[in-house]
Amino acid sequence: MPIDSSRRILVTGGAGMIGSAIVWKLNQLGFDHVLIADRLDLSEKWRNLVPLRFLDYVDGEDLLRTLPQLGEVDTIFHLGACSATTEKDSAFLMRNNFEYTKTLAHWALSKGARFVYASSAATYGAREDDFREDLPLDSLRPLNMYGYSKHLFDQYALRAGFAERVVGLKYFNVFGPNEDHKGDMRSVVHKAFHQIRTTGKLELFRSHRPDFEDGCQQRDFLYVKDAVAMSIHLADTPEAGGLFNLGSGLAHTWLDLGRAIFAALDLEPNIEFIPMPEHLRGKYQYRTCATIDKLRASGYSPAITPLADSVADYIRNYLNHDRRLGDESL
Repeated sequence: MPIDSSRRILVTGGAGMIGSAIVWKLNQLGFDHVLIADRLDLSEKWRNLVPLRFLDYVDGEDLLRTLPQLGEVDTIFHLGACSATTEKDSAFLMRNNFEYTKTLAHWALSKGARFVYASSAATYGAREDDFREDLPLDSLRPLNMYGYSKHLFDQYALRAGFAERVVGLKYFNVFGPNEDHKGDMRSVVHKAFHQIRTTGKLELFRSHRPDFEDGCQQRDFLYVKDAVAMSIHLADTPEAGGLFNLGSGLAHTWLDLGRAIFAALDLEPNIEFIPMPEHLRGKYQYRTCATIDKLRASGYSPAITPLADSVADYIRNYLNHDRRLGDESL
């Protein structure tokens, strides 16, 4: 990103994992004129903000009301949302994830600001292959209300005629520092780190399909540092528009991930398979893998960090020391 310290950037969800990582990376690139909006709660999410440099903080509940007072904003990273796939309050998700995004997008477009927002790989629903951004949106069937709330805005942007003037980011399985506050939505890496420290073993779901052996279910795991590099690249590529998959482009098994976690802890693997809960079996995807051809075609050329290296960096430099992004020198 060309350095222009006068640029003002708004990051919603700026205390969350990806949002705070965006601010961290912007700081590294020389950007301090950052506005953060979020909703701090009873969690320790506020700790993600401590090492960061930013102009001001606005409570997410107040942001839309105070937009006229924000002044000039060049770029908006809209990452603030309820990201719990288990959230059952549909009305809340519609207000928070759909209506809020509509209002902010129209404001950004009216001001000529670059609008980059978090869609989700959850919009693809139960499919296990052919994850392409050019699939007809009406053909997608999200499995939960969270995924549908994200899908609904993707559809709205298309119908309203501005889908190619904004950028929607379909994050796949992002993991890394600054996710401590996420509860059950934390990555398996974070959960496994504490489980192994406590019990000496890692529990993974047994496969309930004959075409997949235990632990051979696959996911596209993406380190948060790669995710933010991709996000910032797309924000600063004016010709890039529409939906983009953000993933590694590789499918790894849960066994691959488990072995990388044990290696980062300098321990021999000790993995136990447990039955998958009945209520998950009908909705469980056995394989996800992002197609990232469109991202590469936009000019994003950096190599994506190998899974073992990502896990090692996360565990050895952050989890082992209870550090956040920006605490690296401590």
